[in-house]
Amino acid sequence: MQEYFFTMYLDYEQCLDFYDGSIKFVQVVEDQGKRIRFPATHVRKFVSSIGIRGRFRLCLDAQSAFISLEKIA
Repeated sequence: MQEYFFTMYLDYEQCLDFYDGSIKFVQVVEDQGKRIRFPATHVRKFVSSIGIRGRFRLCLDAQSAFISLEKIA
């Protein structure tokens, strides 16, 4: 299993694009500088009235398939 840690700050207006389908993927830069892209549907549960703010842990399997995304702070 691979773990990646990153911080995400998006305002509510930016998050609306996840729901209308205009954004299909999210690309982040994890703490070690690697760019990671995953389906935007995985961040929907973290959207609040102010958008998305916080630290996250992304877990992928050995073939880089999505396992989980969790907010850690």
